[in-house]
Amino acid sequence: MEIAKLKSEMTNKIQEILWRQFGAGIDMLINLISSCPEHFLSDNKRFYYLAYHSIVFLDYYSSIPPDSFEPVLPFTMLSPEQRPAESIGDMIPDRIYTRQELLGYLKNIRLKCNKLIINPTIEEYVDLRFTEGQEQDDMDYPLFEILLYNLRHTQHHVGQLNLIIRQESDTHMEWIFQADK
Repeated sequence: MEIAKLKSEMTNKIQEILWRQFGAGIDMLINLISSCPEHFLSDNKRFYYLAYHSIVFLDYYSSIPPDSFEPVLPFTMLSPEQRPAESIGDMIPDRIYTRQELLGYLKNIRLKCNKLIINPTIEEYVDLRFTEGQEQDDMDYPLFEILLYNLRHTQHHVGQLNLIIRQESDTHMEWIFQADK
């Protein structure tokens, strides 16, 4: 088998594996928002802000370059003293979005992530970069690394959201082993 063909097949396999795991993380977030008690999104502000943060950053970290990021569900950046106590970070949603709005946005991001994982060549996984700026603490990752970072960030918050639901409503969310295409 020629080297180029082998390299292409290996790249495709790695992309498929990465998507199945990344997509499973997104699907778990979708399940949490779909299945949470109706009152959670309006009454449990910590749950709501955490879900919103997870969705917005999933989109942001999937925007290459990051200055192309345009959130579907707008937010306002607030200083620490202006933020609600239950919020996470400085991106505060402009209003409480409905479950349907959150899920619609999330399903669009899922498609965006799928394309971002499946479409690039092996060279683009190394050469494309997620670069926020030139400051020392700004993120500057190759595509493959920002995908892994995004997966970890999303799954971290899925765990937190799952804990809130379990503690406050005794509801159990099933683990998703792999995403479908």
